[in-house]
Amino acid sequence: MLTVDFSRFPLAPGDRVLDLGCGAGRHAFECYRRGARVVALDRSAEEIREVATWFAAMAEAGEAPEGATATAMEGDALALPFPDDSFDVVIISEVMEHIPDDKGVLAEMVRVLRPGGRLAVTVPRYGPEKVCWALSDAYHEVEGGHIRIYRATELLAKLREAGLRPYGTHHAHGLHAPYWWLKCAFGVDRDGDRAALPVRAYHKLLVWDIMKRPLATRLAERALDPLIGKSFVAYATKPHLPHLAQPADLSDPSARDTSAAAAK
Repeated sequence: MLTVDFSRFPLAPGDRVLDLGCGAGRHAFECYRRGARVVALDRSAEEIREVATWFAAMAEAGEAPEGATATAMEGDALALPFPDDSFDVVIISEVMEHIPDDKGVLAEMVRVLRPGGRLAVTVPRYGPEKVCWALSDAYHEVEGGHIRIYRATELLAKLREAGLRPYGTHHAHGLHAPYWWLKCAFGVDRDGDRAALPVRAYHKLLVWDIMKRPLATRLAERALDPLIGKSFVAYATKPHLPHLAQPADLSDPSARDTSAAAAK
């Protein structure tokens, strides 16, 4: 289940991609399939071991084109172990709402992204997330849980403040918001057979949608995304540095006049 829409965020074979806070690796796997040179980074050693196992299985099965590479590694989002301008693309999906120093994470992403590179960031959408918080303290008051809810305008302002230029937004996972409302209402910690019947039933619907992608659920999600899409997705670029103005030729009288006028 992808949150980033790769029709709006195209990758070229050979692009250097950082999936920051990769979790189970869903976006990293898709980038690998598309021929990118992928680094999947997360603070969880357990997640990274699992992602590395899947990368190896994909390579053995021939799921990635020739030239694509994939690396899974532990790391700190606030101190990325890469030189400046290392990546063409950075993806950070459903991560920033967990991190107290979100401005610090943005600064690190901008540092490792090359000028002209692209960034995709996804966070829980304000409205659906507020409902979850209202229904259940356990949904967010846990170690490593959500510590903030972004308004779209706030996130875009932070991207601009970090030196990025947003160029597109959308909402995703309209079918998933009601599922989380049900979980919060009936007990967010109750999983599997312990979950309430409405939660189990809705979960089966989501699994069917993910596995089969029937037309009915695709049309339903397309209609629901603008209204109750669970995630807000923003795309941005890192501008090229402006060229410094050439020094004026002070042997030219007109240049001296212009310089004098500018000094006034």
